[in-house]
Amino acid sequence: MKRKLAAAGLALLALALAAPPAAPAPRDQEKEILQIPLPKPMFVGTPRNIRTPNLETITGKPRGPFMAPVGTALLSAGKPVAASDRDPIIGELSFVTDGKKSGEDGYYVELGPMLQWVQIDLGNPHELYAIVAWHYHSQARVYRDVVVQVSDDKDFVSGVTTVFNNDHDNSSGLGAGKDKEYIETFDGKLFDPKGVKARYVRLYSAGNTANDMNHYVEVEVYGLPAK
Repeated sequence: MKRKLAAAGLALLALALAAPPAAPAPRDQEKEILQIPLPKPMFVGTPRNIRTPNLETITGKPRGPFMAPVGTALLSAGKPVAASDRDPIIGELSFVTDGKKSGEDGYYVELGPMLQWVQIDLGNPHELYAIVAWHYHSQARVYRDVVVQVSDDKDFVSGVTTVFNNDHDNSSGLGAGKDKEYIETFDGKLFDPKGVKARYVRLYSAGNTANDMNHYVEVEVYGLPAK
């Protein structure tokens, strides 16, 4: 009996040695700190005179490092920009993706009052990992009803994913959002798309605490290059 068990054990060992090695378990994507070049600060200190019912807690600290998959790159540089206001009051729509982030005059585009949007065409669908927007950072402001959406449909009728929405009372008609309003700084505001795949990026706003207009200095979209 013992001899039979030993023989069976040797046979199983031989089969195990002959079998190909098991494939390694899949690992999470390797990540690294995303390098986001920042413009020169235009004001210092923590603003105290902005009152809004949905404002995030003000810490006065810069944004910490943001991790993204290795190979994540800037996709939006020089890409075409469309907008709900086709005739900007100040500047050109191309300013949104021209890479110039200064808070000085001459570096931003101004759209009309009420709800307006700008839209970037990345040319192809990409896995998106960061969207960074600078509305206007030469003074502390809060822009109202900031909504960030992505889609493969240029008209944003179908297949729309909402990345960020701080319109807490649905005054924009895009649905009530749970995100907080925030004060503009030279850091810009980083929105995390969490790898959703899309070709178009659209950002809404509806005026700000200084005036009724809508502004963009720059919008940067980071993701994995299309294969």
